[in-house]
Amino acid sequence: MHLTQTLIQKIVAAHSSERCRPGDVVWLSIDLATARDFGGANVVKNLEREYPETPVEDPSATLFTFDCQAPANTIGYANNQHIVRTFAKKHGIRIYDVNGGIGSHLIMDRGHCIPGSTAVGTDSHLNLVGAIGALGLGMGDRDIAFAFKTQRVWFKVPETIEVRMIGTFDYPTTPKDMALLFLGNLGPSGALNAAVEFCGAAVESLNLSGRITLSSLVTEAGGVAGLISPSEAVLDELKVSKGNRERVVKRDAGAPFVRKIEIDVSGLQPKVAMPGNPCSVVNITEVAGTPIDSVLIGSCTNGRYEDIVLAADILEGRKVKNGVMLKIAPATREIYGRLLKEGIISKLYDAGAIIVNQGCAGCAAGQVGMTGKGEVQISTGNRNFPGKQGAGDTYLASPVVAAYSAIYGEIRVPE
Repeated sequence: MHLTQTLIQKIVAAHSSERCRPGDVVWLSIDLATARDFGGANVVKNLEREYPETPVEDPSATLFTFDCQAPANTIGYANNQHIVRTFAKKHGIRIYDVNGGIGSHLIMDRGHCIPGSTAVGTDSHLNLVGAIGALGLGMGDRDIAFAFKTQRVWFKVPETIEVRMIGTFDYPTTPKDMALLFLGNLGPSGALNAAVEFCGAAVESLNLSGRITLSSLVTEAGGVAGLISPSEAVLDELKVSKGNRERVVKRDAGAPFVRKIEIDVSGLQPKVAMPGNPCSVVNITEVAGTPIDSVLIGSCTNGRYEDIVLAADILEGRKVKNGVMLKIAPATREIYGRLLKEGIISKLYDAGAIIVNQGCAGCAAGQVGMTGKGEVQISTGNRNFPGKQGAGDTYLASPVVAAYSAIYGEIRVPE
């Protein structure tokens, strides 16, 4: 009997010869195995200890990315990056070094991860590739070492939650506000060990940047993956070939969902996540006027071209308030280059922003700097747990809220 399937079940079924009903444990074949500078050296050590002769099954389906500290600003990271470089050169593995950018973005933009494919890595937010209808799984060092060696992993097929987002919203509300609304609705364990399948008019209207923002925050709700079936516009943006478009996965009619949630974004107002918990979400009006010391615009959640242009349009002809640090980190080298060529970087510079190398930046103890004890920061990142972005208090918000707050030195309701 034919069983109807959700997006994740269909991807798993295409990569396993076994049953793929929720709860089944299957061997999942992996199209792309990755490791970043955080954890990458331990992956190498595991491989060299366990499989010294032939540590990598398929070098063409394996790569490293350096994005946590780009370039390294501690001796430990410098040593780890060099361990990985040496291993990659020896075994013919591609490496996107410190000038590349955030790995989860690079694998989509460079065509290593395409709709319907599977990828694993040492990045807890690798599931954001669900924005293009791919399955990305963050795993530990030993699991990733095994994937490098075998191009497969054990995988327990999760239940799927349908999140249907309806209605429309207008500027200054952004996809980040929609994503924060989702987190506020589900809470930190609302999608625990489940896949989330996003659908509805509000989701279908999102461009690639907005979809990445939405999918990336599923981790904070405890989810395994946040999947969106890609639109033709997204496939065009990714330059997906005609042949690969045939791999695009769409769920079956009547697919089984463990739960269905409907979220209405009509009239949605800008949101803010309170320090210490990305799911503690309030309307910005509840915290408006709170003094801030610093602002971070970037991360895998909001470091795309569109995110930074939103901020630049607000900052043009204005100045960051004296005493406030505005730190901006593009997600990839290509995004940085486009911003540079189009004069966007000049607008940011003239406003008083600090523009740093592409990468994860402050979100991963990176090159842009941490918050000090007592410092209050607005960040477009995905996590604000104590210590995650420093010793200070971090609010999560959209690039629009972040830019206005930088100008006024306080959490500001956008104009």
